Amino acid sequence: MTGSIPRETQRLLESAGQAHLLRWWDDFDEARRTDFLSQIEAIDFPLIDELVRAPAIADSHVDPRRLAERAAPPLNLLRLPRTSAERAEWQAAEARGEELLSAGQVGAIVVAGGQGTRLKFDRAKGLYPIGPVSGRSLFQVFAEQLRARSRRASVAIPWFVMTSLATHDEIVAFFVGNAHFGLDPADVFFFQQGAMPAVDATTGRVLLSDRHEIAFSPDGHGGMPAALRKAGLFDEMRRRGIEHLYYHQVDNPASMLCDPVFVGWHDRRRSDLSTKIVGKVAPEEPMGVVVSVDGQTRIIEYSDLPADLLRKTDAAGQPCFWAGNTAMHVFRREFLERLAADPALLPFHVAFKAVEYLDDAGQVVTPAANNAWKFERFIFDALPHAGEAVVVETDRASEFLPVKKAEGSDSPQSSREGLMRMYRSWLRAAGTEIADEVPVEISPLAALRAEDLRQVSLPATIDRPTVIGPI
Repeated sequence: MTGSIPRETQRLLESAGQAHLLRWWDDFDEARRTDFLSQIEAIDFPLIDELVRAPAIADSHVDPRRLAERAAPPLNLLRLPRTSAERAEWQAAEARGEELLSAGQVGAIVVAGGQGTRLKFDRAKGLYPIGPVSGRSLFQVFAEQLRARSRRASVAIPWFVMTSLATHDEIVAFFVGNAHFGLDPADVFFFQQGAMPAVDATTGRVLLSDRHEIAFSPDGHGGMPAALRKAGLFDEMRRRGIEHLYYHQVDNPASMLCDPVFVGWHDRRRSDLSTKIVGKVAPEEPMGVVVSVDGQTRIIEYSDLPADLLRKTDAAGQPCFWAGNTAMHVFRREFLERLAADPALLPFHVAFKAVEYLDDAGQVVTPAANNAWKFERFIFDALPHAGEAVVVETDRASEFLPVKKAEGSDSPQSSREGLMRMYRSWLRAAGTEIADEVPVEISPLAALRAEDLRQVSLPATIDRPTVIGPI
């Protein structure tokens, strides 16, 4: 090898057993060399070596079967109100949430680094057109919610948008091209989650996806605290007086951003990390569950639940695994900062996957079977570290309509149908006649909930595709 390979880089790679990464160095121009060196510098080779040497040990902090065997229904659980006394308590929580919003103490975080591959959509998932009539993108639906919520609170609610290496430029360009959907650009912050290289499971070598590209993949939603810290956004939060962060994923258009009730319960219970749950439709539904294990709140991924335990019940005969994880949370900012400061609190999980790579001859290989280790963190691993972790039940039909795959349940069709059922129920409650087959959509700028339609001029009957509010 010749050219300007920094000696320090060469020594680093040789000592790590990764000198193969420089195989095509002489073919690179200066710009490509600079870029490739930045990729190398982003890798923590001692950490990779530790994870690769004992991948099973890297996940030993969680033994799924033992967790499931010891699991009970979640503690610190607030079920939907059923009595007048409970409704009064929920109204008090809502009032507290509204106070915090009006005081400018609440921000929102969306994890949006994923691509729409499972939706057969070749762009960042947040760009997906989910509006049943208008074709609004997921991002626009959320942005309009924040505009409406900010208007109600009389204060701007900052939005922290987590992107990835693969989606960052596209997402930023999409927001700029759409004038940030009416949000003040000064209140929208883009930050890029970390990435981890894929590693050949046989040789331990970091894989290349091209001669000048390391085969990186996002480090999971658990990389969010570290990414916020790296981007300096905790400083921004403190400057603004943000104490609580509503967290949501980009694939659920029914997420109620900065829900005052949820925020209020979180604060009243002095929770570090609060979680919204919905009842699973069946034990076999492929959905993570919120449980209590040895007095600690945890989330067990569906893929980690042994099939013979899915219908497990507690001593009272109640199902243990009924509380489905919606991936809607509220974090206390100080808790997020603690997670970011101590990497051990959110350990890496190791997965054995099929990863396309460049072989030593420079040819792309598409493996027929799993060939590589990939590494990611999960944000719900933070739950056992929370001083207090509150679990709040919500109505599935109005708040959990995700778009995760192209067809069937949790698809664009099922999500749009669910949204329209909800909108029709709002309209009927406001006195408008509408048949079940009539497509309808309500912009968050017109109403965030059914009661808001009382302030909107509505037709007596809707018999054609209609959007209520601005398009």
